[in-house]
Amino acid sequence: MGDQENYYGKHGEPKKYDPNFKGPIHNRGCTDILCCILIVLGIIAYVAVGIVAWTYGDPRKVIYPTDSKGQFCGQAGTPNEKKPFLFYFNIMKCASPLVLLQFQCPTPQICVEKCPDKFLTYLSVVTTQQNFDYYKQFCQYGFNNFSKSPVEVLRDRDCPAMITPSKPFTRRCFPAISTQKGVVMVGNSTTFDDGTGDKQRNVTDLVEGAKKANVVLEARQVAMKIFEDYTVSWYWIIIGLLIAMVISLIFVVLLRFLAGIMVWVMIVLVIAVMGYGIFHCYMEYARLKGEAGSDVTLKDIGFQTDIRVYLHLRQTWLAFMIILCILEVIVILLLIFLRKRILIAIALIKEASRAVGSVMSSLVFPLFTFLLVCLCIAYWAITAVFLSTSNEAVYKVFNETQCDFSGKTCDPETFNTTNVTRLCPDATCQFAFYGGETYYHKYLIVFQIYNAFMFLWLANFVIALGQVTLAGAFASYYWAFKKPDDMPAFPIFSSLGRALRYHTGSLAFGSLILAIVQLIRILLEYLDHKLKGADNKCARFLLCCLKCCFWCLEKFIKFLNRNAYIMIAIYGTNFCTSARNAFFLLMRNIVRVAVLDKVTDFLLFLGKLLVVGCVGILAFFFFSRRIQIVQDTAPTLNYYWVPILTVILGSYLIAHGFFSVYGMCVDTLFLCFLEDLERNDGSTERPYFMSANLQKLLNKTNQTKPDK
Repeated sequence: MGDQENYYGKHGEPKKYDPNFKGPIHNRGCTDILCCILIVLGIIAYVAVGIVAWTYGDPRKVIYPTDSKGQFCGQAGTPNEKKPFLFYFNIMKCASPLVLLQFQCPTPQICVEKCPDKFLTYLSVVTTQQNFDYYKQFCQYGFNNFSKSPVEVLRDRDCPAMITPSKPFTRRCFPAISTQKGVVMVGNSTTFDDGTGDKQRNVTDLVEGAKKANVVLEARQVAMKIFEDYTVSWYWIIIGLLIAMVISLIFVVLLRFLAGIMVWVMIVLVIAVMGYGIFHCYMEYARLKGEAGSDVTLKDIGFQTDIRVYLHLRQTWLAFMIILCILEVIVILLLIFLRKRILIAIALIKEASRAVGSVMSSLVFPLFTFLLVCLCIAYWAITAVFLSTSNEAVYKVFNETQCDFSGKTCDPETFNTTNVTRLCPDATCQFAFYGGETYYHKYLIVFQIYNAFMFLWLANFVIALGQVTLAGAFASYYWAFKKPDDMPAFPIFSSLGRALRYHTGSLAFGSLILAIVQLIRILLEYLDHKLKGADNKCARFLLCCLKCCFWCLEKFIKFLNRNAYIMIAIYGTNFCTSARNAFFLLMRNIVRVAVLDKVTDFLLFLGKLLVVGCVGILAFFFFSRRIQIVQDTAPTLNYYWVPILTVILGSYLIAHGFFSVYGMCVDTLFLCFLEDLERNDGSTERPYFMSANLQKLLNKTNQTKPDK
C-alpha cells in the first residue's frame, strides 16, 4: 500500500471512474482570459506597426538602383522611367574601401537608357568633334554645354572622362569582361585610355573596380538567377506539388481501408527506394571512372553555386552512397528490433483509420490551418520589407583627396553654398544609403523584432488551434459508446467552435511560451553568426551550449503543448492544469509512451519519406533532363537544384499536412486510452471504449507499477 501511494504521489492521482463522463465536456468556461486579452492587444499593435511600415516604406528601394541624387532608375512615373540602368562615371573608384563601408562608389552615378558599347574618352570626342550625341547620354542630366573647356567639364564632373564597353547586370553597367586564351579583355582590348591624357592603362584596373562594385551584388546575382529559374519552372513545380498531394491523399485513403497492408507496403517501399538510391549512386560512381576531372576532391573544388559541378565528381556520388547505406542499415535495424512494437503500432493506426473514417472532414481541415499560416507568413514578409525600406535618403560628402568633411552628411540642395566646396574643391554631395535619424528610424530594429515575435506567436497559435480542433473531434469518436451514432453531427466544426469560444487564451498561452523560446533561439543564431570570426573560444562554447539547451527546451515544449491541447479539448481546463495532467498521465505510463507512441510516429515518418522520395526522384530525373521522353519539355535552368529542392520541401510539407491528421489522431486516441485504463476496472458494466483487439495488444505494454 505504501509503495502504491508513493508511486501515485510522485506522478499525480489516476482518474476515477465517472459514469457520467461521455467524452469532451460541453459545460465549460473561458480559460486563461488574460492571455486572450494579451494576444488581442498584440494583434492590434501588430496591425499598427504594419500600417506605419506601409506608410513610410518603399519597396522600390530594393528593386531599382539609385543614382547619385537618390532617384530610382527605370521606375515608372519618374524622369528616369526610360533609363533603367545605372552608369558609373569611373568604375575604378569603386575599388575604394568606401564601397564596403557605405555600399556606394565615390563617383557620380546616373541612370541611362543603355550601357555604352565602345571605348571613348571625352578628350577624343572634343578633339575629333564626333560622337557628341552618343557621349552626351552618359553625362549629367541636362548637360549640353560643350563650349566649356574639357578641364572644366571633368573638374565639375559634368561628364565621365571615359566610357568603356559594358553589359547590364542587376540593372547596373559593368565592364564587358571576357577571357580569351587566359587573357582578360574588355570589349576586344586589353588596354584603354582613361581620358586624362596619361599613358594607356591595363583593363585589369577596370576588372578590379567592377569586382569591388559588385561585392554587395554577388548574393543578389545568385538570387536573380534563382528567381529566373522560378519564373520558367513554376508551373512544373506546381505540377510536382499536385502529384505529391495526390500521392499523399491516395496513401491516406488506402490507409483508411487497408491500414495493416499499407504500413507494411510503406516499409518495403521505403527500403526499396533507398536501395534504388544506393544502386543509382554506385552506377554513377562507376560511370565517372576515368573521366577527366572526376577525381577532383570536394575540398579542392570549394563552394560552387552550380550543383552540376558536384555531380561530375566521383567523390560526391560516393558520399551519397555511404549516407544512404547508413540510413538503410539504421532503418532495417530499427524494424528488426521493433518488430513486435510495430504490430501494436499498426493496430493503433487501424483504430486511427476508423476514427478518420468517421471524421472524414479532418483530412481537409489541415488546408484551413495551412492557409492561415500562409497568411501569417505573407503579413510578416510584407511588413518586414516595408520596415526595411522605410528609411530616408542619406547624402554624404565624397572626395578623392584628403578632406576633413569626408563621410559627413550633407544636403545636395545647399551643398554648393557651404564652405566644404571651398576647403575641398573636389568634394561632392551624393546619395550614400537609406537611413535616418528620426525617432521612428531609431526604433526600426525594435519594430523588426516585434514583427518576428508576433509572426512566431500567431503561427504557433494557428497550429495550436488546428491541433486542439482535431483532438476534440477524435476524442468525441473515442468516448462515443455507439460509433458514430453518439458523435456530434459535425465534430470538426463543434470542436473548432469550442476552441475559439472558450480556449483562445489557453492556446495563446501555450503558443506564447513557444514563441519566446523560438525568438531566443533566433537571437542566439544571430549572435553565433556575429561571433564566427571571434577568437573567444569560451564565448563560442557557451553560445553552443545555450543553443543546444534551447533546442531541447523547444522540443519539450512542443511535446508538452501538444498533449496539453488534447486535455484542453477534452476537459476544458486551463493551459497549466491541462499540461500538468497530461504530463503526469504520460509519466504514469512512461513505458507505453516510450515503446509505442514513438514507434507510431516513426511509421508515419516513413510514410512522409516515401512520398518525398518518390516525388523527389521524379523531379530529379525531370529537371536534370534524364527522362528521354520529356527531355525537350523540361525548362532550361541556371540551377536545376532550385526547383528540385522546392518540390522536395513542398512535398514534405504536403505529406506532413496529411499525415499530421493521423499523428494527432493517434496521440489523442493514445491519451484517451491511457485515461480509459485508469477510469475502468475492466468489468462488463464498465467496458473499454477501444476495440478489444487493440486493447489486448496495448495491455502487453502494461506499465510496471504497484497493484491497486
